[in-house]
Amino acid sequence: MNKLKIFDPAMCCSTGVCGPGVDPDLTRIASAVYSLEKRGVDVTRYNLANDPSEFIENEKVNHLLNEKGADVLPVTILNGEIVKESSYPSNEELSSWLQIDTSELKDKPQTRVEIDINL
Repeated sequence: MNKLKIFDPAMCCSTGVCGPGVDPDLTRIASAVYSLEKRGVDVTRYNLANDPSEFIENEKVNHLLNEKGADVLPVTILNGEIVKESSYPSNEELSSWLQIDTSELKDKPQTRVEIDINL
């Protein structure tokens, strides 16, 4: 089974998809990760602000950070090997690496929100 790890720069939350100005690339990668997880792919994202120990313990990421600084983030590791740095993988790259059709990477989490307007 493939194992995908994404080491994100420091963000306000685990996905970075919050606040008034959301980066469309963060929305795309969050949807792709959700889709991959639904299909049983082992995907883990680490946020530098919330998971600093993961960045220290992973020798490859630690080395990159020491060599190139935080601008090297995000870093994507597939099956223990760095496959992308300084930007998120495209859906086409994910599709190629994981043998999944790109159309399968566009699921969005469905959240039901109820609002009581009779306060």
